[in-house]
Parts: sequence; C-alpha cells; structure tokens
Amino acid sequence: MTTTTTTTSTGTGARIDVQDLTKRFGDFTAVDHLSFSVEPGRITGFLGPNGAGKTTTLRMLLGLIRPSGGSATIDGHRYQDIETPMSVVGSALEATNFHPGRTGRDHLRVLADTAGVSTARVDEMLELVGIPAAARKRAGGYSMGMRQRLGLAAALLGDPRVLILDEPANGLDPEGIRWLRGFLRHLAGQGKTILISSHMLQEVEQTVDDVVIISNGRLVKQGAMADLHGDSQVVVRTSDNDALAGALRVADVTTHVEDGALMAATDDMRLIGDVALRAGLPLYELRQAHTDLEALFFQLTEGTNRNLGSAAAPERGALAGQEGGTE
Repeated sequence: MTTTTTTTSTGTGARIDVQDLTKRFGDFTAVDHLSFSVEPGRITGFLGPNGAGKTTTLRMLLGLIRPSGGSATIDGHRYQDIETPMSVVGSALEATNFHPGRTGRDHLRVLADTAGVSTARVDEMLELVGIPAAARKRAGGYSMGMRQRLGLAAALLGDPRVLILDEPANGLDPEGIRWLRGFLRHLAGQGKTILISSHMLQEVEQTVDDVVIISNGRLVKQGAMADLHGDSQVVVRTSDNDALAGALRVADVTTHVEDGALMAATDDMRLIGDVALRAGLPLYELRQAHTDLEALFFQLTEGTNRNLGSAAAPERGALAGQEGGTE
C-alpha cells in the first residue's frame, strides 16, 4: 500500500533529487543510473542531445512514467505521493496540451476548478504571462509563442514551489525570450526551484545558474555555470608575444599562444597591463577568456552521443506510445 504524504507550499522552493534513476524500454535503456540534484532559488538547465533521455527523466519525475529503477523525488516525496501537486509542482512539458476549441481562459479555468484555484488566479496568470488580450480567443489559433505562455500560466496556477519546463523558449521571438529570462529570474529570486530542459544553448548560458548535462541517459557534467568555464584565463594581443610572455613569466604568470593571442593563466588583467606597460609593449586586446557553454556541451557529448553512431537510439516518436501514460 502506498502512503500518501501531504506537502504544503510555503512560498519557497523544494529540492529535487534524482538518484540512480533508470528507465528501460525493452532492450533500450533511455535513462541509465542517472543521479543529480536541483536546488531551491536557482535556475537549473537540463541539457543533452536529442534522445539523451531528458524528456523521459522529466516524465518520471512527474509520475507519468514508472522508473525501472532508482528514484526521483521533490522535497523528499515522489510526485504521486503529493496530495496537492499543483501547489508544489508546476510543469509544462509540451505546448499542445489543451483543447484547440477552448479559449485560453477557459482552459485555465478547467485546470483551476480541478485544483480548487480561484478564477481570479486565472486572470492574474494571463496578465502575468502577457496574453490577457488573447484570453477569449480559441487556443487552437494561438501562435507557438502564445501556446508557450499559456502553458506557463497553467504551470503557475497553483503558485508552485517547483517549476519544471521542457523547451520553454520554443516559438518565442527575441523579445519573448528576453521576457522569459527575466521572468524565470524573478521566480528564482522568490526562492522557487526551476528546472528547464532546452536545446538553445546560448540562451541557457544567459539564463541558468546551474547545468546538468546528460548523454545516452547518463550524467556527464553537473555544476554551477560559473564553475564550468574552467581555470581563469585572459586573452592578450600585443606586438610581441615572446617579449610579453617573458615579462609575464617573471611575474609568475604562465602563457601559451592560441590563435595568435597570448592566453595568460590569471584573472588579474591589471597585473597584465602593468607588466606590459613596464615592458613598453602595446596592448591591442585584453579580456577574460571563458569556455562557452556550447563548446563545453559538444566537447562532453559528441564522442558519446548514441545518435551519431551506427546503432542510433530509437526516435522520440518511436517511444511516444510507451512514454505517454502511467505504466
């Protein structure tokens, strides 16, 4: 017998814990002993190549698929053991989960009635996500960006402590993406836990605090964005690389040449400027060097992505029938 545990929203986030999570579809292992955590008050990007197991993981976290092994919990509880889930977890896994003949407002009202949320909250959410004028239009006529906003409004109806979004920026124009970034940052500032799956790496880099990168259903990297850029380096361009390298060596700064520029192993740009000045060398460029997320992502996943090999993983659509409901 399953024991039901009530979890009450307190306005702050809740920790997500995935431990040794595994899901097999016949002989195919979609998620393979995956473990990671997501902390409250932070935006975590959940990244991986197509077919890496991201959507399957999110579905297991939300109780839509039964794991073959391991666990996925929110505030220490499985999703199905939460008595009032909309007050704890809000999710938007796809932007088509509504009746096309129903207005956006009516779609939210149905969800609100089911969860015991007031109609006033419906109108508040429509205003919050920026589609009040479209509320009386049939959702089937919404653009992709409007559907994304409607899905976000639905996820927020219960004022949840945790927000789980799959590709939330799909279909948004640049202004909408900028709005989403600020909106998610605002929610994280309130202490909410936010987990977003996305393939838009440049946007993720500007949005998230932490990243979880998986490939072939396995974890390949987890950490804070600030820690993923590697050791601090400064890009320096001057008229004489050898002379500046020698002067920096005296100051205990090692260097190497990359694409015609000196890469100095330090984050102290003032030191480099002072050394160059004393050496009488001009500086044409002086800036912090970082490994961008896109480069790191491909470095970590290209060699292990099963979709690039001869024995490719089943397409997402091939698993849709097996993933679509509770097993």
